[in-house]
Amino acid sequence: MIEEHSWYQVVDCEVLQQGDLIDSCPIAIPCSAIKEDTIVDFKVREHDIVIMSQSCDLVPRKNGKPKLEFVVVCFVWFLDDFVSTYPNYNSPGSKERLRCGYQPAFHLLNKCEIEGFTRDFLVVDFRQIFSIPFSSLAEIARERDSRLRLLTPYREHLSQAFARYFMRVGLPSDIPPFK
Repeated sequence: MIEEHSWYQVVDCEVLQQGDLIDSCPIAIPCSAIKEDTIVDFKVREHDIVIMSQSCDLVPRKNGKPKLEFVVVCFVWFLDDFVSTYPNYNSPGSKERLRCGYQPAFHLLNKCEIEGFTRDFLVVDFRQIFSIPFSSLAEIARERDSRLRLLTPYREHLSQAFARYFMRVGLPSDIPPFK
């Protein structure tokens, strides 16, 4: 049973949804430039990720084929690891700006207190975006016993923050302030 205002639920199904958190997901990073008809070495780096593609796009078509060939994911950091990597976010004021959504490149997720899945605050890094083949991500989900899924409305709030980050427009000249 899901508690009122719970941010997460544990799922153990193959169905992927936006807001699914996958721990230690392998990410393939090319070691050199990719050119047509060449063999390229990759290094594999494991990182916690959250699925950002829309859930409706992750539902297979009637013929069983996925709508997407690649699923968009973002890196997720434990808050302690995040501030260790980015020490300028280690002050209470910086963490508060993160909590309030004033840092558009990042999104703070609440702690999880579900037994067996407890974790501190999480930071979604919109600057670290990858696409993973749908088939690979589905296989990873099948191999794992279970995972956390961000619940509504927190999933939509994450999606909205992601959209705000991408729709930013820097103007060459702003309207001057009123005096």
